[in-house]
Amino acid sequence: MSSSSGTTVNQSNEKSWGPCRTNRARKGNWSGFNIAVMVLSFVFFWPVGLVVLFWILNGRNVQDLPGAISRKWSEMRGKSHGFTFQSDNSVFNDFQQTQYDRINEIKHEIKMRSDRFSEYRADAKRRADQEEFNQFMASSPGSTQQ
Repeated sequence: MSSSSGTTVNQSNEKSWGPCRTNRARKGNWSGFNIAVMVLSFVFFWPVGLVVLFWILNGRNVQDLPGAISRKWSEMRGKSHGFTFQSDNSVFNDFQQTQYDRINEIKHEIKMRSDRFSEYRADAKRRADQEEFNQFMASSPGSTQQ
């Protein structure tokens, strides 16, 4: 058995606390500015404080949060307007685009049929109302028939 002399040293040479650590995603990004923003966001509206806390725990700087939210919002709004994801495989991209186009055509056809059916029902209701009115007028005493 061999014995080692001296003190034990952290093998990774990583500080476990402070701004000089290398593994930011595991420990969080606890700068003074980030802490102040987190406390203020908890004071004013606690759900925003939770978002800021999560952001800091993931090792990110709070100053990057508004840009990330803006990008994510743009992505979410962009996905509802059409095909936005691109993979490295062009054949798959073409297939996916044709599927999206087919879905949009089906949606358009359903919308057109719905509009036509609504017009048909309105016209049928108008005819039924006209017939009911004509029967009322015919059965009323003192009405003149044409």
